[in-house]
Parts: sequence; C-alpha cells; structure tokens
Amino acid sequence: MNIFTDFDERIKKTLQDIDLKAKDGGDLDLSRVGVEPPRDASHGDIATNAAMVLSKAVGENPRALAEKIAGALRQDSDVESVDVAGPGFINLRLKPAYWQRGLATMLASGTDYGRSGLGEGRKVNVEYVSANPTGPMHVGHCRGAVVGDVLANLLSFSGYDVTKEYYINDAGAQIDVVAKSAFLRYREALGEEIGEIPAGLYPGDYLVPVGQALAEEFGNKLLEMQEDERLEILKERTIKAMMDMIRADLEALNVRHDLFYSEKTLHANHAQAIRSTINDLTMKGHVYKGKLPPPKGQLPDDWEDREQTLFRSTEVGDDIDRALMKSDGSFTYFAADVAYFKDKYDRGFDEMIYVLGADHGGYVKRLEAVARAVSDGKAKLTVLLCQMVKLLRDGEPVRMSKRAGEFITLRDVVDEVGRDPVRFMMLYRKSDVALDFDFAKVTEQSKDNPVFYVQYASARCHSVFRQAREQLGIETIEKESLAAHLSLLTDESELALIRKLAEYPRLIEAASSHQEPHRLAFYLYDLASAFHSQWNKGSENQDLRFIKVNDTNLSLARLGLVQVVSDVLKSGLTIIGADAPTEMR
Repeated sequence: MNIFTDFDERIKKTLQDIDLKAKDGGDLDLSRVGVEPPRDASHGDIATNAAMVLSKAVGENPRALAEKIAGALRQDSDVESVDVAGPGFINLRLKPAYWQRGLATMLASGTDYGRSGLGEGRKVNVEYVSANPTGPMHVGHCRGAVVGDVLANLLSFSGYDVTKEYYINDAGAQIDVVAKSAFLRYREALGEEIGEIPAGLYPGDYLVPVGQALAEEFGNKLLEMQEDERLEILKERTIKAMMDMIRADLEALNVRHDLFYSEKTLHANHAQAIRSTINDLTMKGHVYKGKLPPPKGQLPDDWEDREQTLFRSTEVGDDIDRALMKSDGSFTYFAADVAYFKDKYDRGFDEMIYVLGADHGGYVKRLEAVARAVSDGKAKLTVLLCQMVKLLRDGEPVRMSKRAGEFITLRDVVDEVGRDPVRFMMLYRKSDVALDFDFAKVTEQSKDNPVFYVQYASARCHSVFRQAREQLGIETIEKESLAAHLSLLTDESELALIRKLAEYPRLIEAASSHQEPHRLAFYLYDLASAFHSQWNKGSENQDLRFIKVNDTNLSLARLGLVQVVSDVLKSGLTIIGADAPTEMR
C-alpha cells in the first residue's frame, strides 16, 4: 500500500468530479499535481500542490481554487480535516481508521511491503567496481561497490530486470606491468634475491603468492622461454589470480556480480567488435578523419598532431571530438569503451548505469555522447560518481596497508569492523559527497552509530515477541491474530509510527527513480529512532507498553505494529546487504 499513490489518484479524481476546466474550455494537464508529506508534520498527513499548479490554467486565484478543492476533499470518508495554507497549499489529515487499515495491508505483505512494479520489467545494466585486475581493491572501490550493489538491489525491488556487471580491464598496458611484477616475485620464489622493487612495478606483497604459484607450476621453465611467450602465460595466470582475489574481497563485502565481462573479448578476432562498432558509427555519420587540437595544459602521452579516425562526439553533447583510432591504425582506449557500450545495447538493455570514482568525472559527457550516437538516443545512460572515502581512527588518519604497500585495502576495512557497518556507512552520505569513515565510531554501540542503532531496533523487535510469548502465555503468535484488533491502535504516538512505516513504498520508489541509495539508509535510521522512541514511551508510561498482560487484544494489536517495523527493517537492511539480527551479541 502506497498512501501517496492512493491519494494522488483520489485527488485527481476529485479534480475531475468538480469539473475543473482550463480557461479555453479544454481538459487540464494534471501531470504536475503532486502528493507528498507536508514539510511540517503538524500541518497534517498529506499535502498537495494542486491549486498552485492549476490556478493559472484555470484562471483563478490559487487560494480561492484551493478552498474549492478542499471543500470537495472534505467529502472523502477517510479524511478527517482539510486546511488551506499559505498561498494555496492543501493539507489533509486522515482518520485513524485509514492508518489502521493501512497497517493491516503492511502486515499481510510482510517483507514484500514496498516492492513495486515501477520498473515494469525494463532491463537495466548496473556496472560497478570494475577495478583493474592489478591488485587488491582499495577503500575507494569499496564505496562504489556498495553504492552500485545497493542501487541494483533497489531497482530489482522496484520491478526492474537488473544485471550486475563488472568490466575487467584486462587488455591495457597495466596488465603487462602487473605480469612483469609477478615475474619478479616468481624469480624471488625460485630463490633469487630481487632487492627493492623497481620503479614502475607493483610493490605490494599480494603478488608473492602469485610468484610462488608460478614457481610450483613451471619450475625454471619460464626463465627459459622467449619473452613474448612468457608474458602471455604471466598475464593469464596473474589476471586469474588477481580476479580470484577481487572476487573473494567482494564476497567478504557481500557483493556478487551476475557477469564479469572481459575487455579482451572486444579485442578478439582482430578486434572485430571494435571494428564493427566504428563501422556502424561511420554509417551513421559519426566518424571522420581529422586532427584534434592540442588539449590545454600538459599534453597527454597519447596525443597526436596527425590525422586520426575521430568520433564526432561534439554533435551528440560532448565538449570535444574523441580519437577512436590512432594514425598508426591502433585503437584508443576510448574505442573499446564505445564497443563495450554497444555490446550492452545489443544485449537489450534499456538503461545503463555506470558507478565510477570521482576521478572519472571527465568521462561523463563522452559516455553520454556514446549512448546517444550508438542507440540513436533510445538508450538511457547514467553515470554516478562516488567521492573519496577518508579513513580515520578516533579522528586521526589511518596509515597505509602493509599488504598493499600503497593504500588501505577494502579487505582491511571489512576484516576489522565487519561487513554490515561498512555497507551501511558507505551509504550514510550521498555518493557525490566525500565521506569520513571512522573505525572507532562505526563499532560504537550507541545512537550515534547508525548501523548499530538500526540493527538494535531489529533485535529489539524480536525481543518484544519473545517477551510476549512468555508474558501472554502464547507459544505461537499468528499474523491473523495480530491483524484482528488493529483498530485499538489509537494513541497518537502509535499512529505516528504507522505514518513513518507508510512512507516506505514512496521512499523505495524515490530512491530508485533518483538513483540515490543513501535515502534508504537515512530512512531506516529515522524508522529505528521512531521505534526506539515508542519503546521509551512505554518505559515511562505503562499504558503505552507493547505488552499489556491484562489486555491481550491490545497487546496483539501492538505486536502487529512491531511486526511491521521488524519487516520493514529487514526489507531495507536486506536491500542494503546487511543482516537484520534477532538479537545483539
């Protein structure tokens, strides 16, 4: 049950019933009429801007029009009162019976409450993490991994057909570097003194096991091979070892992709996929031969003052045209990006979402241009940028990882504080805002630690049921018995908690539509706070306790409210990828 969708339909029907017409006598456009919670809860349960957005078309003063609409809305049997505020906002307060019926619907839905058909089965590809297979993932990858994974879960919960994808950058120069770094560790495993790792190679200890595995498999044979033959073996084995490590790190974070897509496939068969993509863009008039002006500032290594094969990306929204093929006939990295997008489009995705680090901000316009050109504007592409994460311990910066040599690894963080705090706290700021992650605070058992506070609410819900079975002498509490007496929930604080629960479907749809998974973490904290507050009221006032031994029916009704809180917390935490504990240890 989505009360805001319900009253959106009721209000629009009311507008039709009072036969509002545009000044020219035509039908009104009701698409801008909105229904939402008032900014100030004391103003009511629901607010609508109907009079404000329709007054000009109708030719009436907004306030006068609001009074006319309010008069009609007062006839609704579920409406307790209607007030007009300011220049023409309409605030409605609903009768307790409406909230009690709503709670019954929530109770029956269980953890499926809030699930919707918003996406209508549209295919969405969410690509996230996509770290180069050159070493363990660092904490920056961690944030993108969580944001991408939770967004994909949200979209799936909202009725989209979602594929979680990881793009393996296994065809670039960095792969040669990591393979040569592994070869150095291989020589070390054979007993050679390698000394300090040369500049330009990867220094982390994570390549030591790779070198040892190579030594066990090949003995001295790699030393005797031609360099080209050896390098191919080194690349294959090292990439596999790095991806095994990355998958294990992601698994520790509860991140599982549906597809790992290898960039090498785009270069297979003489780069057939890339050539085909360029040919298609050429047929559409998006490719030409020409020179690019030198970029401002320091020239990049791959810039050429020669004629190249260029993508006419400025005609589809980019700042500059982009090189697809260099003067020597080799393909640019960007050419593979274009072919990769086309592969996604050819796989039938209606929408592609890329979750990238903030350092990829310059990629946004070029990727959007690619989407327009390849799909003729039919595909939707969104790039979400994740700002950096600053690791702290009691407010002081955390030192570098010994294993990685250059950065803090994702696994270091997960191993120290646990999966759930990492996932929840990576969402506790909007992704385009920098995030401070303090090891001490995320393990603190207090209201100031959001993940603890939310999980404690889940455990407390289960504790209430354990106490109820003991105090009421009811071994099995069925949902039917919980739903039978919900009309007894009349206290304002109980109704306020139901209102908070009623926001959940709208929150899910908004977080999905705006692609802002952080909204879910904020909502769960607010719901937990409301539930803890209701618990505290019972401690202060015996009449508000969840369990009243001398009133079984009221106790069961209140247990129905607790059950829905538990279901919503579990639903939201599951989408986030965290546990909803039944007790705290």
